[in-house]
Amino acid sequence: MNLPQLLDHLGSNNDFLKNITTWKTIQAKEAVKSPFPESVPEKIISVLKKRGIHDLYTHQAEAYRHVRAGENTVIVTPTASGKTLCYNLPIVTSLLENPEIRTLYLFPTKALAQDQVHELTDLIEALGEKILCHTFDGDTPAEVRRTIRSAGHIVVTNPDMLHQGILPHHTLWIKLFENLKYIVIDEVHAYRGVFGSHLANVIRRLKRICRFYGTDPQFICSSATIANPQEIAEKITGSKVTVIDNNGAPTGEKHFIFYNPPVVNKELGLRNSVIKEVRKIARFFLPTGIQMIVFARSRLNVEILVTYLKETARQLKIKPEKIRGYRGGYLPNERRKIEQGLRNGEIQVVVSTNALELGIDIGQLDVSIMTGYPGSVSSSWQQAGRAGRRQTTSVSLMVLSSAPLDQYLAEHPDYFFAKNPETANIDADNLPVLMSHLKCGAFELPFTDDETFGTDATQQLLEYLGEERVLRKTDGKYYWMKDVYPADEVSLRNANPNNVVIVNT
Repeated sequence: MNLPQLLDHLGSNNDFLKNITTWKTIQAKEAVKSPFPESVPEKIISVLKKRGIHDLYTHQAEAYRHVRAGENTVIVTPTASGKTLCYNLPIVTSLLENPEIRTLYLFPTKALAQDQVHELTDLIEALGEKILCHTFDGDTPAEVRRTIRSAGHIVVTNPDMLHQGILPHHTLWIKLFENLKYIVIDEVHAYRGVFGSHLANVIRRLKRICRFYGTDPQFICSSATIANPQEIAEKITGSKVTVIDNNGAPTGEKHFIFYNPPVVNKELGLRNSVIKEVRKIARFFLPTGIQMIVFARSRLNVEILVTYLKETARQLKIKPEKIRGYRGGYLPNERRKIEQGLRNGEIQVVVSTNALELGIDIGQLDVSIMTGYPGSVSSSWQQAGRAGRRQTTSVSLMVLSSAPLDQYLAEHPDYFFAKNPETANIDADNLPVLMSHLKCGAFELPFTDDETFGTDATQQLLEYLGEERVLRKTDGKYYWMKDVYPADEVSLRNANPNNVVIVNT
């Protein structure tokens, strides 16, 4: 039974339908394409055509033109719309023209970085060019690090490693900084709040070092659909950006269903367990062999659901090995095996935290089930977008909990479907965050007495650090004078590194 047939069956199943508050069908959309720009080398076009890419989507062609024109850009299109090619194509083209240039790719997670390196490496190997693309993170061996520093054309890393492992040691990365032309910041919508505020300051430090080595790199950002992509990209990069949001990628028909579990206690307004209901719904899909992803709200819920679904699989004479969990805490090699298993079809069901919400390639899934409202419209569409990535019919099921917000969505589904995704907010000038990065910046390069670090208050803050004997001013420059390594004391995921003890008085 294929997915459309199963949907017809569910549509006549009263036990299922009585709990449905919304069943919305989003129609398929045809691709809008554009020919390859004239400056794309024939060598690259030939490789892409062998992979079935005979032309570009309109947003890919537009991104190529703007990047090649030297503009900072942010590409804003949905999941599985081909954003990666928007920056890989102009960057690889530039590297073929000038092998001396260097590129820095930033991804919010190591898993996403590894995934993108595989895709880039495949393209480069098909071209037969000596372009070195490497991941630089905490798992990179020492001998490989030396090669990356001296000869890496494309360095793929994450903000944490840039903050602690590259910028404080910029003298080891002279080849990179003297020739840095492009900086790619992928999944820019993920950098909100404290994390985004920290990243904006890391980019300020990066730009200072680039100026010291005589370069002014160009930024290429990509983002899922949020309310303010231009604003967030400009705050993070400190530069004006051009928005590219004319999505030309095709989409398959999508069925978005809100499922509200039955009431078990009317007086308290309690409904049946979301986890148990997800297990029951998954049972509909398991015998068909349809691949699906189930999103859980916590690591514990991931393990509980995996246990339940494996029991269900045994009852249905399905190999329990086809059900896997995916969350933080798994070893990197184990996560790579799960991702590969999803791509080649060995794994039928993966139960994940929001770790798979971002754009890691996990192949063609048909069904996405959310265990409760993910907490934002943006995350909901990201998770829903993990199904139907190849223009096929797909289903996204949100199983609502007894929580007030979930029940509000059950009663007012139009609020969800009519609402624009949320605004991503950061405050790069947040005082604790800013002060921590001023210290890091001073360790990397002395500040001059007329320098601004993204804010007019820079000199006032430097004077304060001088008075506190953190910096020493000599000949119009502020030098780091403490023995500690400042970047080691700053976590990009927190605003304040100090522990707080709450005493009940």
